[in-house]
This record gives sequence, C-alpha cells and structure tokens, in this order.
Amino acid sequence: MATTTITQTEAPVGPTNHSSESSMNKDGPVPLVGTAPSTQVPLVPLPHGTGLTVDALERWNRPKINKYRMAAVFFSFTIFGMNDGSYGALVPYIEADYGLSYTVTSLVFLSPFAGYTLAACFSDRLHLFFGRRGISLFAPSCKVIAYVVIATHPPFPAVAAILALAGLGNGLVDAAWNAWIGSLAHTNELLGIMHGFYGLGATISPLISTTMITKGGLGWWTFFYLMASLSAAEMGAGAWAFWKETGAKYTDVNRANGQGSGMTRQALKKKVTWICAVFLLCYVGLEVSLGGWIVNFMIRVRKGEAFSSGMTATGFWLGVTVGRVVLGFITPKIGERIAVTAYILAAVGFELIFWLVPQFIVSAVAVALLGFFIGPIFPSTVIAVTKLLPSEMHVAAIGFSAAFGGGGAAV
Repeated sequence: MATTTITQTEAPVGPTNHSSESSMNKDGPVPLVGTAPSTQVPLVPLPHGTGLTVDALERWNRPKINKYRMAAVFFSFTIFGMNDGSYGALVPYIEADYGLSYTVTSLVFLSPFAGYTLAACFSDRLHLFFGRRGISLFAPSCKVIAYVVIATHPPFPAVAAILALAGLGNGLVDAAWNAWIGSLAHTNELLGIMHGFYGLGATISPLISTTMITKGGLGWWTFFYLMASLSAAEMGAGAWAFWKETGAKYTDVNRANGQGSGMTRQALKKKVTWICAVFLLCYVGLEVSLGGWIVNFMIRVRKGEAFSSGMTATGFWLGVTVGRVVLGFITPKIGERIAVTAYILAAVGFELIFWLVPQFIVSAVAVALLGFFIGPIFPSTVIAVTKLLPSEMHVAAIGFSAAFGGGGAAV
C-alpha cells in the first residue's frame, strides 16, 4: 500500500478548501507564480497498481457526473443479470419447444462463451480507439440485435448462434465496468453493490419469464422483446453518461501510466491473470450451473410444480444479490483471502444439504443460502486483480478472466 501527499484537485479526497496548483521541489510543495498558497490534504493511501502519484482516486460522486455514470452502470449490470438469470427458467421450455436433449440445449450456455472470448481479445483495443463511450454504445447494440432475432422465434441453430453476439455485448460490459469501478475509491463496497444489481436482475428475470409463460400463456421467446427494449434504454443511458469518455481521453490517461498497445498480451504474461481466470472458471461454472439447471432439477428430481420450481431460481439469485451487497461491506474488514475461504466453506456445506436432503423445501432454502455465500466471490476476485496488477492492465486482465470464467458456464 503506497501513500502520497496530494494537493487539492477537482475531485479531492479529505477536507476541502480552495483549489490551487503547485510544483514540487526537494523541500516540499511550492506555489506556482501567480497562485495562492496550496492547501495540503493529509496523507491518502492509494491501492497498489492504480498508477496514481498526485491525483486522488475518483469517488462514486466526485466528479458529479460519476453519479450518473454509476446509475448507468448499475442499470447495465441489472440487464446483464437478467440475461444470465433467464436461462434457468427458459431452458425447460426451449427444450420442450424444439424437442431437444440436455446436451443440445446446453448450447445456450456454450454460445455466449464465444462472444466472451472475442470481448477478451478486443476489449482493451476498443477502449483505446473508442473509449468508454464506444463501449456504452457498442455493447448494448450487440444485445439489442441478438434479442430482437431471438424474439422472432427462429430455429434453434439461429438462437444458439446469435447468443454469441449477446455474449460479446455482456463480455464487454463485464470487463469495462468492473475495471472502471475498480479504479474508484471504496472499491469493495461499490463492486459489491454493482454485482448486487447483477444479482437483482438475475432474481427478477426468472420471476418475470416464468410468470409470462405459466400465467400469461406466452411463448418463451416473448421475454426477449422486454430484453431488447431494456438494452436499448441501456445504450441511451450509458452513451449520455460516458459521452466525454472518448478513446483519445482514455489513451492519454493510460499513456501517462505507461500503457501502450498489446495490453492483453502483457496481461497474459502475468501469473495472477491466469490464477484468477482458472478460479473464475470454477466459480462461474458453479454459479451458472445452479442458476441454469435448478428449475429442471426441482421439477424432475424434487417433483415440484413448474411455477414453484421456477421460484427456486429466483431464490438462488436473490441470495446472490443479498450476499454481494451485505458481505461486500464485511469482506474488506476481514480481508479478501480469509473472507473468500470462509464463504467457500459455507457454500460447500449448503451444497451438501441441498444434494443429500431429498425434500423440496429444504433444497429451496439451501440453494438460496448457497447463493448468499457464493455471491461476493466474483467481486472479491476482481478486487484482487485490481490490487495485484497495474491499472493499465485492468481492462485486459479482467476481460480475459471473465471470458475464461465464462467457459465454466459452457462446461
């Protein structure tokens, strides 16, 4: 943990008085000619690898535009969660509609992985050329196109193929906003809240889709009209909030931190990138497998009704949401390493209860508590990356780790 003395800037950390500029010599800060004496702010600890030397970390509410950017990012992750959470509720109906086997139906999990892989390869380059403004436009547009195609109820090969485009959009969102939030002050708490919104989307998605199908008598594909509309709104909100975050600005900021081209190649040379990627492979495999197949399991093995079985997926994602928000404030107090170890041990215990006790109610409660304890693991992993790697590698490293982790869903 490095420390530095900072002078007041546009977005200071600590007590605020009057802004001024100063130059440094060996005796300390000396006011520039024609300026008032500089007001010093107490020592501020800066996370390792932020690349900051003088300027303080931005906060969620400073500069003021960050409030709106935060709202746009939270909305984006809600839709991201709705996408992932819908699969579990829709899989039984997709399987029945097309007359598919488990193996063929699982292509809905494999296809987005291809999109995630593309996102991992090109995320940092897209940032350099188009900035966060470009990501906020391009990523939702990929999802809008994919959802509109699915809403037309095409043959299953077309559904499986177009989901790769949705995966590309979600992969870009995943890498970009995790890296941006990771660069702000109070990272643990903010990442917990952001991933809590992902969990919120995944919670309401099975509820909405199951109600549309079982109560409204609609086809499973009609749910994607809603997803297309929300993604269009996401594009508008994100573009407005990040409009000034151009590629030129992103390049200038990161050039000051030593970033050039080929950040993905450099990130892949770091051991921590591969460790986090393999860890997320296991984690995402667990999370998506539970959320994606729990409805089928509860219907066929626990002999539950269609609607109540669909609600178990809602319970699981609700547990993920609450866990990410609540435990996100506890994790930094006890340290990521100890916290994640404890969460994994608790999750193993509830998984055993879920598997070994053959009762519907017990399984439903156990899977919700399982979601609670695995919820904060993903954001804690992202925090580890931002602490162990320099800031110029965050987008590339997080993008690759998330994409590699997406392979767990395919497996």
